[in-house]
Amino acid sequence: MGGNFEAIGDAITGGVLGRAVEPAAGEAGAGHTHETRCLNCGAELAGSYCHECGQHAHVHKTLTAFFHDLAHGVFHLEGKLWNTIPMLVWRPGELTRRYIDGQRARFVSPIALFLFCVFFMFAVVGMTSSSSHATAKVQADALKELSKDQQKLAILKGERAGARGPVAAALDDKIKDLDGEIAALQAVKEGKADANMAFASQFLGGLGSAFGDQLNQAAKNPELLFFKLKTNAYKFSWALIPISVPFVWLLFPFSRRFKLYDHTVFVTYSLCFMMLLLAASSLVGVISDSLAGIAFFVPPFHMYRQLRGTYGLSKGSAIWRASLLTIFAFIAISLFASFLVMVGAFE
Repeated sequence: MGGNFEAIGDAITGGVLGRAVEPAAGEAGAGHTHETRCLNCGAELAGSYCHECGQHAHVHKTLTAFFHDLAHGVFHLEGKLWNTIPMLVWRPGELTRRYIDGQRARFVSPIALFLFCVFFMFAVVGMTSSSSHATAKVQADALKELSKDQQKLAILKGERAGARGPVAAALDDKIKDLDGEIAALQAVKEGKADANMAFASQFLGGLGSAFGDQLNQAAKNPELLFFKLKTNAYKFSWALIPISVPFVWLLFPFSRRFKLYDHTVFVTYSLCFMMLLLAASSLVGVISDSLAGIAFFVPPFHMYRQLRGTYGLSKGSAIWRASLLTIFAFIAISLFASFLVMVGAFE
């Protein structure tokens, strides 16, 4: 239950942060003007907002108004969010192009939406992964993998019995790796460890000989490592943007029409959609794993639509670029995950 409250708090924090960086241009005023001069800068008022600094003409001083402002920060009730999300889902290219071309008042800015989506995604994933259904599924999957690995281990040991020289050494390495994987699966099956923590421990233990004692120590305390990974994922989620932008640039390396700014807006809105998709699939996965699995096929289609609308591409040009971008996305995620693991291990 405590984890659920923490997750809800994360979602609220994301909304407040997103609101903090979102400009107020184009939003309708709420409240009545009772002052003749702005209480912030002293300029003479001629409407619901100060024409000098942009502050509301009327300042609310009630507890109800305070929580009303909180609701605005979390849900963007002025309407921008509800203009942005539907277009992000079904017409991402049009949304990206319109924002790049200067239509800012109607839509949530990419970075504000990104902040909200980061915290919202972690909140939803945190709540769903801690459910009893999710725990039972992880343990059932661990049992299946454990059976397969034990069969593989028996085969490897049979091959090792008659092997000599370099072949024997290679088989010894495979047996050692498989023993570590089996130990991790056994811990997950018995409910002694979370799957992510168990395999992080196994992964870091294997890297310890190459990178030193820090990774070995992290492998011995996977709970602390996993906590660091979660914390760092919050702090360094922005790194996904600079990691991803060069890959999009590679799709248009000789284009003078499209600048790095265009690619950055494209990447940020795309990441927003992917995080919302992950949150949605996590919720659906609580009910049906089969339905949640459909989400795996959505990103390439979404990338195709966003590429075509943003850059004005033909169908064929958008298809091959979306295919390549799908591969690039896996590389970018791998780089980001590796970065988080290394930062968590060496902190």
